[in-house]
Amino acid sequence: MATDHIRYDVLARDALRGVLRRVLTDAAEHGLPGEHHFFITFLSTADGVKLSPRLLAQYPEEMTIILQHQFWDLVVSEDRFEVGLSFGGIPERLVVPFAAIKSFLDPSVKFGLQFEPSDEAAETPTANLPAVPAAPSLSVPAPATAAESKDESTDEPAKPSEGAEVVRLDRFRKK
Repeated sequence: MATDHIRYDVLARDALRGVLRRVLTDAAEHGLPGEHHFFITFLSTADGVKLSPRLLAQYPEEMTIILQHQFWDLVVSEDRFEVGLSFGGIPERLVVPFAAIKSFLDPSVKFGLQFEPSDEAAETPTANLPAVPAAPSLSVPAPATAAESKDESTDEPAKPSEGAEVVRLDRFRKK
């Protein structure tokens, strides 16, 4: 097999992260249009991720946040985003580098991106972390046409909550 000296995989990954950066920048400037909302899964111990010790203890390997109704001060820079969210009624400020993001999903239009950990995120030491069962891998559905769109039911009823809710993405998989 030939050696890829151009590194198309890195170029494609960076281009897709550019899509994510653009979407978040637009959301920061104009809010979320229509029914759009985002599920963002990231490595909680990757370089540059900033979480409170409470959240890091609760999500020692990865964390999924939802940007929908109750978030504030979304700031997007070239290499990361920062956002305010409430967890259990406690406001938190999160800093997430784009290199730490594993997946991005906008279920309102069935669009998703999945990333392999970048070199800097993959180098995060994990020897001192407690053992946690691995989450199932995310399969990103292809964009659906209007004819294919239908209401998806979940196993869990919707619960009213204060602030953000961290959920497993398997809830939204077709069974």
